[in-house]
Amino acid sequence: MSVRRAAAAVLIPAAWCACAVRRPAPPPPRADMIRGVQQEVRRLGVPETGNFERKGKREAYFRCYYTGKLELPDSYEGLQMKDGSAAGCGVDEERYDVFFYRIEALAGTKTPVTQAFQETSEERAAFVVAHEDLHEDRALERLPVRVNEAAATLLGFLAAARYARNQRGAGSELYRNLAREPGLYLKKARLVNRGHRLLQELYRRFDRGLLSRSEALAEKERLFAEMREACQREEPEPTSFNKCLTANNNAGLAFEITYTRWYPLLYEVHQALGGDLEATIRALRRAAGVRGEGEEPVKEALERIARGCRPERDVTGGDHCGAER
Repeated sequence: MSVRRAAAAVLIPAAWCACAVRRPAPPPPRADMIRGVQQEVRRLGVPETGNFERKGKREAYFRCYYTGKLELPDSYEGLQMKDGSAAGCGVDEERYDVFFYRIEALAGTKTPVTQAFQETSEERAAFVVAHEDLHEDRALERLPVRVNEAAATLLGFLAAARYARNQRGAGSELYRNLAREPGLYLKKARLVNRGHRLLQELYRRFDRGLLSRSEALAEKERLFAEMREACQREEPEPTSFNKCLTANNNAGLAFEITYTRWYPLLYEVHQALGGDLEATIRALRRAAGVRGEGEEPVKEALERIARGCRPERDVTGGDHCGAER
């Protein structure tokens, strides 16, 4: 999820001698970064999208996603949605769990550069560009929504990290930060998936009359508090996403499960393919073409790939192990 992050300033005492201090090069203008990330995505075979080519007048896209206090959909497709403004959406938060989202960009709209996008961290901006452009890959578009979102998330991290490595070098802070994001998001995905499973079980017990409403709400509060405490303990801090739920309620959890449900499997596929970005996107494109409805045929195809070979370390390159399986 998006959260505006201020860059941390590190103060280093000046040397006593009069020698010149070598300072890191300033980051390129955001327009140059956008083009650089998009070039990496183009090299993966994703066509031109028209995204981020113009500066828009929007501050951001404001939306509220909401659901019942004891209802937990399987994805954002099951949530109710209302457009809003910076002031909110006018949804009754006594009646519903609400996730108010200040969105930097939307795929499929030739999305402009919003103020929110300009203000976000360089790591977040690079990831958003890659993620949104990858959504418009013609093969990946055929994946079920939760697999598609997990794919755009993992591939977005990898493409953004490759941009940072190629433009700044493997020793740059930008690359180091982005290279660790896939593994940090894996930790978040496991926490979110576990929490979603436990809360769905709770609400099923309530629906069967095994718990009163007050008992169910009390247990819900405890489970969300447990999730929040667990994610807050995770270190180090990611730089392109929130490590915890942006909205610590049913709406926030249902939204995030759309991205996290299949992320661990896709991460495993990437590892099994030697940490190779090209091999991973080819595998996902092939999985998008399997016969059958829903997530199960895609899941089975990806599980077969994940069993294929041993992992490599580097998140953006590898030896193409199992690439053509």
